[in-house]
Amino acid sequence: MKFETIILEKQNRIATLTLNRPDDLNALSRRVYEELYAAAMEVQSDREIRVLVIKGNGRAFCAGADLKEVQRMLGNIPAMAEFVRLCHRTYNAIESLPIVTIASVHGLVLAGGIELAEVCDIIIAAESTRIGDQHARFGLVAGGGGTQRLIRQMHFRKARELLITGDWMTAAEAQAYGFVSRVVPDDKLSEATAELARTLADRSPMATRCVKMLANRGIQTDLATALELEMAAVQQHYLTEDFAEGVNAFVEKRKPNFPGR
Repeated sequence: MKFETIILEKQNRIATLTLNRPDDLNALSRRVYEELYAAAMEVQSDREIRVLVIKGNGRAFCAGADLKEVQRMLGNIPAMAEFVRLCHRTYNAIESLPIVTIASVHGLVLAGGIELAEVCDIIIAAESTRIGDQHARFGLVAGGGGTQRLIRQMHFRKARELLITGDWMTAAEAQAYGFVSRVVPDDKLSEATAELARTLADRSPMATRCVKMLANRGIQTDLATALELEMAAVQQHYLTEDFAEGVNAFVEKRKPNFPGR
């Protein structure tokens, strides 16, 4: 697919996906969702890529869905249902990527924008960022997974309050509530993101895949079942070349060079 609303770049085992509708605060239209999905599939098929960074051009990371497009679907239930399914397919595809995903956010992270951040493993935010699910301000309900992921990723009572009120959080508040991973000065966001991505690109892809699977599935089940899942997964990981390389590097007191197998 030829990308018109996003930019996808790859370098040194890191893919950078940039939302590129700055005049519309990177609003999420049908086309954007289709391109995000296609980009996720491209990244997944590229075995060289170990980290995906998602960011936005202009004044905002993403201010949510393109409501002008949504307005044209008013009263058309099949069209709205199809749009919601597209949202879910896209977010699920990003969330299920076996590599590390980083949301590097600034400006506004609202509605569909916070839903996009929610499906990333790590959120690094500029200090001045404002984050929230503002659907409630306009009589809307988050339809891209926001009502379910947010309550699982930060303090439940605060998450529910944000969904009901449509209020925003500062980056510091979002970090205090466990949603944002790191907060950095505005002028250091790009540098801090790049440094983190480079560090994670040196980690074992096989270990990353295993840990993500265990965390994502474990949180959905009881502890006893999750521990059984962990034992089975770790035994499989013992058979990987990455595991052997990690053990050998530790014993030999050198930096590991993981083959990703």
